[in-house]
Amino acid sequence: MLHLELLVQGVVQGSIYALIALGLTLVYGLLRVLHVAHAAMFTLGAYLGVVVTNATGSLPLGCLAATLLCGFAGVALYRLCYEPILHRPPFVALIASIGLYIAAEEVFRIVFGEFGLSYQAPPLQSRLAAAGIGLKAAELVVILASAAIIAALAILQRRTRLGIACIASVADPAMAQSAGIDLRRVRDLVFFVGSALAGYAGVMVGLLNNLVEPGLGAVPSYKALAIIVLGGLGSTAGALAASMVLGIVESFGTIHLGWLMDRNAIAFAFLIAVLMVRPHGLFARR
Repeated sequence: MLHLELLVQGVVQGSIYALIALGLTLVYGLLRVLHVAHAAMFTLGAYLGVVVTNATGSLPLGCLAATLLCGFAGVALYRLCYEPILHRPPFVALIASIGLYIAAEEVFRIVFGEFGLSYQAPPLQSRLAAAGIGLKAAELVVILASAAIIAALAILQRRTRLGIACIASVADPAMAQSAGIDLRRVRDLVFFVGSALAGYAGVMVGLLNNLVEPGLGAVPSYKALAIIVLGGLGSTAGALAASMVLGIVESFGTIHLGWLMDRNAIAFAFLIAVLMVRPHGLFARR
């Protein structure tokens, strides 16, 4: 029974990682840019979720506001910061992205305070029991909502004209543009969706921890960067699988290796060990 409960906790954590890593994977697949500033969208979403929920008493409204505002913030970030330097070597965008995240962290510290924010009346904290497994309502919402979002994203990517345009733009941007696809519109869409996913993930983490701090996005974003490598750069399915694997490894490792290292150390030790054996990731295609 303990192992089943650990598996469920691993899925909860893996769902959070998946939402963050998917946005990074989409951006990398389209622009070949490691979007470190994605972590700022994650933290912004967490703060917006707390502020709007505390002001209105409505968690759904907080989630909606965080998701939409982070999506539009992501588009603005692309237009103002990435678009002017796309013709430069990839390391230029990477350096700019790191600088943006550091600046955003300081802005959060100035605007929201150094000590973080919490929910005044934390929602979804009741415990549910099924088959001997105890879950907080918030954890169940994370699993179900993440599954629904990922399924909707898969449908958008495979069954709609915009999704097919995104795939074409990744495969051959010049050919896609010659076929009439608006690359700027596609890139705006990718940044909107990726940033919206990060914002929603931030709300969920803030809800689970009941604490949002300026540096909230640092560790999850580093893990997400490692996850997209572990899953094979640019592979959406690989990122999903790697997220779940990492969440489960963390969950079981905390129990069996907690005496030796903490949760984050276990995650990074696993990632390093895998990448030493398979540098191109577990699910990369040759």
